[in-house]
Amino acid sequence: MKTLGIDIGGSGIKAAIVDTKTGELTTERHRIPTPKPATPEAIAKVVKEMVEHFNWKKGVGCSFPTTIVNGKCIHHGNLSEKWLNVKVDKLFRKECHVPFYVSNDADLAGVAEVNLGAGKHEKGVIIVITIGTGIGSGLFYKGELIPNLELGKMLHKDGKIIEFFTADSVRKKEDLSLKKWALRFDQLLNYTRIVFSPSLIILGGGISKKYDKFKDYLTTDVKIKVAKFRNNAGIIGAAMHAKKSMKK
Repeated sequence: MKTLGIDIGGSGIKAAIVDTKTGELTTERHRIPTPKPATPEAIAKVVKEMVEHFNWKKGVGCSFPTTIVNGKCIHHGNLSEKWLNVKVDKLFRKECHVPFYVSNDADLAGVAEVNLGAGKHEKGVIIVITIGTGIGSGLFYKGELIPNLELGKMLHKDGKIIEFFTADSVRKKEDLSLKKWALRFDQLLNYTRIVFSPSLIILGGGISKKYDKFKDYLTTDVKIKVAKFRNNAGIIGAAMHAKKSMKK
């Protein structure tokens, strides 16, 4: 089944039509910069532009970079504070006149990776960590999603939220070397090991492409894999989420 998947990120909004059986993108990926400020009205207009770009008339899956419960944004994340308590699925449906199925971006990236990608044959507890503007995370047990895990919202030892210490945007902002950044990120991995005892951690986001350059600075004994679908995982997972939701 081919379905449109949209992945909303802090810096860019990406979309493609996806074969949900294989994870293959059947069209070229289209990207539009995330508007600044990233208000509900501004992002809804870009989402409408995406739907029109693909001339899509059916249900759409959408990866969204905040905590989503029953279609509602309950934390604004790295977007505008105006997102708090917005029914995202309803907003996009009203703007685009097609059904929308919205969930957390890291959860949906994990859906793609656990079902079709790096975690396909793994058993037990799997955690997907996406490293970008913030830190996203998805928790899976025996292949089933346990939604809205927010590792990035844990507190660091200095009392600050840990994603403000470990996100890739922080690495760029502070002009950190890969080694200095990786030593920070290693602390997050070790917190994760202690709390969840995962059998596998899957790393996604743009910096995961540099894994071979920083893996030697990581000390956790948990098996780590790089996401198979890299920055397309959110698009693929969004399409898979829509397909599953439309069957209910």
